Amino acid sequence: MKSKVRISGTVKVPGDKSISHRAVLLSAIAEGESHIRGFLNAGDTLSTVGMVRALGVEVRQESGTVLRVAGRGLKGLSEPEDVIDAGNSGTTMRIGAGILAAQPFMSIVTGDPYLRRRPMKRIVEPLVKMGAAISGRKGGTLPPLCIRGGNLSGIRHEMTVASAQVKSSILLAGLFAEGPTTVVEPLPSRDHTERMLSAMGAKIASSGNEKTVDPAARLRPISIDIPGDISSAAFFMVLAASVPGAHLLLDGVGVNPLRTGLINVLRRMGAEIQLEALRMEGLEPVADIEVQGFDLTGTEIFPEEIPGLIDEVPALCVAAALAEGRTVIRGAGELRVKESDRIGAMASALASLGVRCGEYPDGIWIEGPSRIVSGARCDSKGDHRIAMALSVLSAAAGVPIALADTACIDTSYPGFRGTLEGILE
Repeated sequence: MKSKVRISGTVKVPGDKSISHRAVLLSAIAEGESHIRGFLNAGDTLSTVGMVRALGVEVRQESGTVLRVAGRGLKGLSEPEDVIDAGNSGTTMRIGAGILAAQPFMSIVTGDPYLRRRPMKRIVEPLVKMGAAISGRKGGTLPPLCIRGGNLSGIRHEMTVASAQVKSSILLAGLFAEGPTTVVEPLPSRDHTERMLSAMGAKIASSGNEKTVDPAARLRPISIDIPGDISSAAFFMVLAASVPGAHLLLDGVGVNPLRTGLINVLRRMGAEIQLEALRMEGLEPVADIEVQGFDLTGTEIFPEEIPGLIDEVPALCVAAALAEGRTVIRGAGELRVKESDRIGAMASALASLGVRCGEYPDGIWIEGPSRIVSGARCDSKGDHRIAMALSVLSAAAGVPIALADTACIDTSYPGFRGTLEGILE
């Protein structure tokens, strides 16, 4: 169904969530004060701030997006006085566990009901192998996690699924270990942790899909500008790409080459997307992204493409629903264990809206273009990316969708609703 809405304007998305988490965690174990600008001031990243504060780190928020973190060094963290609440943030729990696994004290980390359902085995097993003692529900596979840190030894760990969170957790533990620590990925995942560690003086090497970190004596503090989050920009890219005649400029977005898979797919589907004013800001490549909408056609997304667009699959499902023909997404089984089962949640929501679709164990197929059912009720499952994707589908189709639980959007993009309304004419 062709939308009658008009979409134009300029969008400034908030700071990158992945980089914001890592900047706070690594600054906490640096020696001296780090200055972070462009911090994503949202529920998930504030959970990470809460974690490092619980470990005795002073964090001053000079404005909503500017932080000063007084790092306590690799050996200066304090035992928390209470259980650490990671909220809805799997990044806080998983990457934070890599640091906690090396501390000479006990920490307990929990989260909200959604996080407590998310699997932790892939970080627990390698961290225990390195020498930490970790217990949790269901044999240590589910939160809350009780982490008793200790003297760690470096390991070589071969991952079965590409995951930047798991990779980062092991590499951070490796900073404290005796001997080098190597992580081998089946496919490359985002490398924000490696870039930041290198800038802070850690010895980290890459060889193909292998990353090796040596034990560190100290980390230097950083002064960092965090670019706009491409995963947040994705929803607006899909919106503009899916509406013929739309024209949108996204200002100052991070375009790390391991995060731009969605751009490649949307171009393949027929959208015109240009990266303007490409530059380096701090540690990351940044560009202004210009999107023009055309009639899209379905495409196939292959397993090797998934690590570069894993967070953008819900948004991509929107483009697929509005495109001509069938879109097939495979190799995305990791989405079954995100904040929700994102494959199941999107398939259920799309079907209730009249979209022809079906599930694979590791993906989804969608047949478009679809006539979206007006007024249908959908459930976000408490997942911010599902809620934003369905909001964008409603806007692109020009059809109201009754959506349960949109408060979860604030975990990653508190200003999303206002931004969306601002570009609709």
